[in-house]
Amino acid sequence: MIGRRTRTWLHVSVVAPLPDEFFMREALRQAQKAYAADEIPIGAVVMREGKIIARAHNQVELLKDATAHAEMLALTAAEEAVGDWRLTDCDLYVTKEPCLMCAGALVHTRIRRVIFGCADLVAGAAGSMMNVLQMSGLNHRCEITSGVLQKECAAVLQDFFRKRRES
Repeated sequence: MIGRRTRTWLHVSVVAPLPDEFFMREALRQAQKAYAADEIPIGAVVMREGKIIARAHNQVELLKDATAHAEMLALTAAEEAVGDWRLTDCDLYVTKEPCLMCAGALVHTRIRRVIFGCADLVAGAAGSMMNVLQMSGLNHRCEITSGVLQKECAAVLQDFFRKRRES
């Protein structure tokens, strides 16, 4: 057949990475669990290779443990999932800026990136009061992304404390 052309199409399957908002929404679901348990509503998830490997919410009151912050519990679960305390290829999403204790743990576990929703102007250690996550002199620095779903994250906390003041 003269003049007939054949076309070969290359089919490539490309999986786009999920946006930060996707993972922050899961952290918000965790914060709602804390809210329902009358805990300060902060939630966290750890992501590795595009998948959530750990989820947690504040459980300070339930466990009677001042260190049972969402970030700390999520890090422990992630370490178990990975089988190592080093989380160098993991990202942590948390609804509120980490405190000094949690920021220290994030540096020690060598988390790659910390993504938070709303700032903590009183005790934030990821840029508001101090920046432990990128402090010179430490052996690791985390990338920081702030303000992801900021309004939604702040609203959960504001509602929780407003209701607490009213009762």
